[in-house]
Amino acid sequence: MLPKPIITGETPRRAHKGRGALTNADGRFESHRHEAVDDGWGGLDAEAPAPRTTVGVDAARTIITRNDSPDVPFEQSINPYRGCEHGCIYCYARPTHAYLGLSPGLDFETRLFAKPDAAALLAREIRRPRYRARPIAMGTNTDPYQPIERRLGITRRILEVLAAHDHPVFIVTKSSLIERDIDLLAPMAEKGLVQVFVTVTTLDRSLARRLEPRAAAPQRRVDTIRALTAAGIPVGVMAAPVIPALNDGETETILKICRRAGARWAAYTLLRLPHEIKHLFKEWLEVNAPLKAAHVMALVRQTRGGKENDPCFGSRMSGTGEYAEIIRRRFRLACKRLGLNQSPLTLNTARFHIPARRGGQLNLL
Repeated sequence: MLPKPIITGETPRRAHKGRGALTNADGRFESHRHEAVDDGWGGLDAEAPAPRTTVGVDAARTIITRNDSPDVPFEQSINPYRGCEHGCIYCYARPTHAYLGLSPGLDFETRLFAKPDAAALLAREIRRPRYRARPIAMGTNTDPYQPIERRLGITRRILEVLAAHDHPVFIVTKSSLIERDIDLLAPMAEKGLVQVFVTVTTLDRSLARRLEPRAAAPQRRVDTIRALTAAGIPVGVMAAPVIPALNDGETETILKICRRAGARWAAYTLLRLPHEIKHLFKEWLEVNAPLKAAHVMALVRQTRGGKENDPCFGSRMSGTGEYAEIIRRRFRLACKRLGLNQSPLTLNTARFHIPARRGGQLNLL
């Protein structure tokens, strides 16, 4: 007699080469939950095939997203892609995949959606009579220079539109691919139209490979800061996220090395675990840092008022409590000692203009 099927209650937790998430649990809006079942033939013990990246089309009607959060220093942003192949396990954008009926786990880093009409939509939106130029942020949700950008070039076409209109842009990335666009960014920098922040989470290559499996290696990101600075592009370092007991001891070293490479500003955020991320991150800890897992989560709760996440404005980015205050003071002292953040982050909006269309009326001013 064949053995009776056994419902395990959870998907086996295995690390996938080049991927951050271990599992692919259903999103929070789904009406059903899938469970792994052992059919008696050892199916759960078999190694699953490596998840492959697929890219679909996001037929967006608009491209500029407006923001009024008091925690975020920008009013407008553009995201050329949904999902991110970098696979950072801590990424706070993961829960957005649940809106698509997909998993914030492996789906987020393997089932991507590109916006091929982004540049055309942008040109149309900023030409509207009521449009008023405000810096546009890129990389605040998913990385505009993730691996598929090398083939699709959507971010570059967006920058071409912004450059043609002298429109200011603020970019956050952890990819060296941004060096490809120095020919666009350097002339914009001369006009005060661009600032770049390169995210450096850790200098430990082994930890980075597990935390951010398809992002550029730490030293490569430092080299990118150096290359951008040499081209006259103002650069800062985003030391984020700070993860208690995992990478928080590196903060001063990250700032020092990036300052030597040319970074002029620095910022950080404390690890955030909204919605599904808390479960994905705890799974990751159990496999990748089992001896530290309980300690890391205990310190996370200390910085979040006893919870695993704090969604409140004013505290969600930097946390609360004694441990969070220690991180804050260390960061401020390091910035002061290194001469970081000595000048304000400002971009020029006065140069914005609408180029004359071929055959259109010229500007009489």
